[in-house]
Amino acid sequence: MVERIGRWLAKNSPKREDLAESRWIKPFGGRVLRSDLWRFTRRSVPRGVGVGILVGIFLMIPGLQIVGAALMSVPFRANIPIAAAMTFLSNPATTPFILVASIYVGNRLGFHADLGTFYTLYERRAGAKEWLAWLASDAAPALVSGLFVISLVSALVGYLISGFVWRWWQARKWKRRALRGS
Repeated sequence: MVERIGRWLAKNSPKREDLAESRWIKPFGGRVLRSDLWRFTRRSVPRGVGVGILVGIFLMIPGLQIVGAALMSVPFRANIPIAAAMTFLSNPATTPFILVASIYVGNRLGFHADLGTFYTLYERRAGAKEWLAWLASDAAPALVSGLFVISLVSALVGYLISGFVWRWWQARKWKRRALRGS
Protein backbone atom coordinates (compact mmCIF):
# COMPACT_ATOMS: atom_id res chain seq x y z
CA MET A 1 0.00 0.00 0.00
CA VAL A 2 2.70 2.48 1.02
CA GLU A 3 4.78 1.56 -2.02
CA ARG A 4 1.78 2.17 -4.30
CA ILE A 5 1.25 5.61 -2.81
CA GLY A 6 4.95 6.37 -3.26
CA ARG A 7 4.86 5.28 -6.90
CA TRP A 8 1.71 7.33 -7.52
CA LEU A 9 3.28 10.41 -5.92
CA ALA A 10 6.49 9.99 -7.91
CA LYS A 11 4.52 9.63 -11.14
CA ASN A 12 2.10 12.54 -10.57
CA SER A 13 4.24 15.03 -8.68
CA PRO A 14 5.63 17.90 -10.71
CA LYS A 15 9.32 17.49 -11.51
CA ARG A 16 11.83 20.10 -10.44
CA GLU A 17 12.81 20.70 -14.06
CA ASP A 18 9.18 21.41 -15.02
CA LEU A 19 8.81 23.86 -12.17
CA ALA A 20 12.06 25.63 -13.05
CA GLU A 21 10.41 26.65 -16.32
CA SER A 22 7.25 27.96 -14.64
CA ARG A 23 6.90 31.73 -14.75
CA TRP A 24 5.36 31.70 -11.26
CA ILE A 25 8.27 29.93 -9.63
CA LYS A 26 11.20 31.50 -11.50
CA PRO A 27 11.45 34.42 -9.02
CA PHE A 28 11.84 31.93 -6.15
CA GLY A 29 13.68 29.29 -8.20
CA GLY A 30 17.00 29.44 -6.42
CA ARG A 31 15.45 28.66 -3.06
CA VAL A 32 12.41 26.54 -3.85
CA LEU A 33 14.19 24.27 -6.33
CA ARG A 34 16.99 23.19 -3.98
CA SER A 35 17.35 19.41 -4.21
CA ASP A 36 17.10 18.82 -0.45
CA LEU A 37 13.53 20.18 -0.49
CA TRP A 38 12.49 17.52 -3.01
CA ARG A 39 14.09 14.42 -1.44
CA PHE A 40 12.09 12.03 0.70
CA THR A 41 14.07 11.72 3.93
CA ARG A 42 13.18 10.86 7.52
CA ARG A 43 13.32 14.51 8.49
CA SER A 44 11.89 16.25 5.43
CA VAL A 45 8.77 14.09 5.07
CA PRO A 46 7.32 14.70 8.58
CA ARG A 47 8.20 18.38 8.24
CA GLY A 48 6.37 18.46 4.90
CA VAL A 49 3.33 16.82 6.48
CA GLY A 50 3.33 19.35 9.32
CA VAL A 51 3.80 22.37 7.06
CA GLY A 52 1.21 21.17 4.56
CA ILE A 53 -1.44 20.56 7.23
CA LEU A 54 -0.70 23.86 8.97
CA VAL A 55 -0.99 25.91 5.78
CA GLY A 56 -3.82 23.83 4.31
CA ILE A 57 -6.09 24.23 7.30
CA PHE A 58 -5.19 27.78 8.32
CA LEU A 59 -5.09 29.45 4.91
CA MET A 60 -8.28 27.88 3.45
CA ILE A 61 -7.87 29.68 0.11
CA PRO A 62 -7.53 27.19 -2.77
CA GLY A 63 -4.50 27.81 -4.94
CA LEU A 64 -2.71 29.89 -2.35
CA GLN A 65 -2.45 26.87 -0.07
CA ILE A 66 0.02 25.06 -2.31
CA VAL A 67 2.09 28.18 -2.94
CA GLY A 68 2.06 28.99 0.78
CA ALA A 69 3.08 25.45 1.70
CA ALA A 70 5.92 25.49 -0.84
CA LEU A 71 7.23 28.83 0.39
CA MET A 72 6.89 27.83 4.05
CA SER A 73 8.75 24.58 3.33
CA VAL A 74 11.93 26.49 2.53
CA PRO A 75 12.79 27.77 6.03
CA PHE A 76 11.64 24.54 7.67
CA ARG A 77 13.56 22.37 5.15
CA ALA A 78 10.39 20.38 4.51
CA ASN A 79 9.60 18.19 1.53
CA ILE A 80 7.71 20.40 -0.93
CA PRO A 81 5.69 17.70 -2.76
CA ILE A 82 4.46 16.25 0.55
CA ALA A 83 3.61 19.72 1.90
CA ALA A 84 1.67 20.52 -1.29
CA ALA A 85 -0.18 17.20 -1.14
CA MET A 86 -1.15 17.67 2.52
CA THR A 87 -2.92 20.95 1.71
CA PHE A 88 -5.63 18.86 0.03
CA LEU A 89 -6.84 17.67 3.45
CA SER A 90 -8.90 20.84 3.48
CA ASN A 91 -11.20 20.42 0.52
CA PRO A 92 -14.87 21.19 -0.21
CA ALA A 93 -15.94 18.07 1.70
CA THR A 94 -13.96 18.88 4.86
CA THR A 95 -14.13 22.69 4.87
CA PRO A 96 -17.56 23.03 6.56
CA PHE A 97 -16.44 20.72 9.38
CA ILE A 98 -13.17 22.60 9.81
CA LEU A 99 -14.99 25.94 9.91
CA VAL A 100 -17.58 24.76 12.44
CA ALA A 101 -14.87 23.23 14.62
CA SER A 102 -12.75 26.37 14.44
CA ILE A 103 -15.68 28.58 15.41
CA TYR A 104 -16.42 26.24 18.32
CA VAL A 105 -12.78 26.36 19.45
CA GLY A 106 -12.69 30.14 19.02
CA ASN A 107 -15.84 30.47 21.13
CA ARG A 108 -14.26 28.28 23.81
CA LEU A 109 -11.24 30.60 23.82
CA GLY A 110 -13.51 33.49 24.81
CA PHE A 111 -14.50 34.98 21.47
CA HIS A 112 -18.09 35.08 20.26
CA ALA A 113 -19.42 33.87 16.94
CA ASP A 114 -23.02 32.81 16.40
CA LEU A 115 -23.08 29.29 14.94
CA GLY A 116 -26.77 29.62 14.09
CA THR A 117 -26.00 32.43 11.68
CA PHE A 118 -23.20 30.34 10.17
CA TYR A 119 -25.56 27.40 9.56
CA THR A 120 -28.22 29.70 8.10
CA LEU A 121 -25.75 31.29 5.69
CA TYR A 122 -24.40 27.88 4.70
CA GLU A 123 -27.84 26.34 4.09
CA ARG A 124 -29.02 29.39 2.12
CA ARG A 125 -25.86 29.31 0.00
CA ALA A 126 -25.29 32.94 0.83
CA GLY A 127 -23.18 35.12 -1.40
CA ALA A 128 -19.75 36.49 -0.65
CA LYS A 129 -21.19 39.82 0.52
CA GLU A 130 -23.25 38.16 3.28
CA TRP A 131 -20.31 35.98 4.36
CA LEU A 132 -18.03 39.01 4.54
CA ALA A 133 -20.60 40.94 6.58
CA TRP A 134 -20.82 38.01 9.01
CA LEU A 135 -17.03 37.81 9.22
CA ALA A 136 -16.75 41.56 9.76
CA SER A 137 -18.85 41.12 12.88
CA ASP A 138 -17.41 39.52 15.97
CA ALA A 139 -17.14 36.13 14.21
CA ALA A 140 -13.76 36.80 12.61
CA PRO A 141 -11.65 36.62 15.79
CA ALA A 142 -13.34 33.36 16.82
CA LEU A 143 -12.84 31.86 13.38
CA VAL A 144 -9.21 32.93 12.98
CA SER A 145 -8.15 31.92 16.49
CA GLY A 146 -9.95 28.58 16.14
CA LEU A 147 -8.35 27.95 12.74
CA PHE A 148 -4.93 28.75 14.20
CA VAL A 149 -5.34 26.36 17.14
CA ILE A 150 -6.80 23.54 15.02
CA SER A 151 -4.16 23.89 12.30
CA LEU A 152 -1.32 23.99 14.85
CA VAL A 153 -2.55 20.92 16.75
CA SER A 154 -3.30 19.04 13.52
CA ALA A 155 0.14 19.87 12.12
CA LEU A 156 1.82 18.62 15.29
CA VAL A 157 -0.20 15.38 15.27
CA GLY A 158 0.49 14.89 11.55
CA TYR A 159 4.21 15.50 12.10
CA LEU A 160 4.37 12.92 14.91
CA ILE A 161 2.29 10.29 13.09
CA SER A 162 4.25 10.65 9.85
CA GLY A 163 7.52 10.36 11.78
CA PHE A 164 6.36 7.09 13.36
CA VAL A 165 5.04 5.77 10.04
CA TRP A 166 8.31 6.68 8.34
CA ARG A 167 10.33 4.80 10.99
CA TRP A 168 8.00 1.78 10.81
CA TRP A 169 8.26 1.72 7.01
CA GLN A 170 12.05 1.96 7.07
CA ALA A 171 12.34 -0.77 9.72
CA ARG A 172 10.12 -3.00 7.61
CA LYS A 173 12.26 -2.32 4.56
CA TRP A 174 15.47 -3.13 6.43
CA LYS A 175 13.95 -6.31 7.82
CA ARG A 176 13.00 -7.46 4.30
CA ARG A 177 16.53 -6.73 3.09
CA ALA A 178 18.01 -8.70 5.96
CA LEU A 179 15.75 -11.66 5.22
CA ARG A 180 16.67 -11.61 1.53
CA GLY A 181 20.36 -11.44 2.36
CA SER A 182 20.23 -14.56 4.57
